[in-house]
Amino acid sequence: MSTPPPPGDRIAKVIARAGRASRRDAEKLILDGRVRVNGKLIHSPALNVVATDRIEVDGTALAAAEPTRLWLYHKPAGLVTTARDEKGRATIYDRLPEDMPRVMPVGRLDLTSEGLLILTNDGEVKRRLELPATGWTRKYRVRVKGTPEDAMLEPLRRGVTVDGERFQPMTVSIDRQQGANAWLTVSLREGRNREIRRAAEAVGLTVNRLIRVSYGPFRLGELKPGAVEEVKPRVMRDQLGLATPEQPKRTRQRNGARKA
Repeated sequence: MSTPPPPGDRIAKVIARAGRASRRDAEKLILDGRVRVNGKLIHSPALNVVATDRIEVDGTALAAAEPTRLWLYHKPAGLVTTARDEKGRATIYDRLPEDMPRVMPVGRLDLTSEGLLILTNDGEVKRRLELPATGWTRKYRVRVKGTPEDAMLEPLRRGVTVDGERFQPMTVSIDRQQGANAWLTVSLREGRNREIRRAAEAVGLTVNRLIRVSYGPFRLGELKPGAVEEVKPRVMRDQLGLATPEQPKRTRQRNGARKA
């Protein structure tokens, strides 16, 4: 006869839901000895907790989980998608509105990339949306140097291996030639580090601009660079299946963002 699972949820999941960190980062906090439960320091994430347990991270009581929220952010080029940068470069958090709550990015865009970045206050949702099993298509407008022909892009459509790393097939089309550059539309279902740039280099192309225009059902649309727009709870329920309560309309505008 199988033993029933202990009551409650895994502690890393609870920390993530509270928006303190992603589940992976929450596990690291635990392994680093920065988490206490009911006053006792814990060293393993293999622990279930219930609502009556007191959880502290770095000596501060964990806040109660707030309703899940999502924002669309038009990341400008030149910002790092991390909370801190060891090289002292500006991060997205340096440019977000000051009254934004604690948020985490869903996936990343590298320093020179721009476009749609999803932000959330829920670490569990972040993890869910980043999982390959989610299967959401990421679409990009990509400018490359040169005059590529369709046959040159065929390896990308079949999938290429770069430095021993296999990239899954991409959907690639040539939009137009603009002087010494060409614009492509590239769609993929992965989010590996500098995947499009590295794959393009493998077929002799240099990417000099990369803009993410959609992530699953969410689109950049007319959102201006640096602008933030909150996703309505109804849309989150429809697209993510989240049982979120209705919230007052919240719109954060920066640099002429359109209203949510």
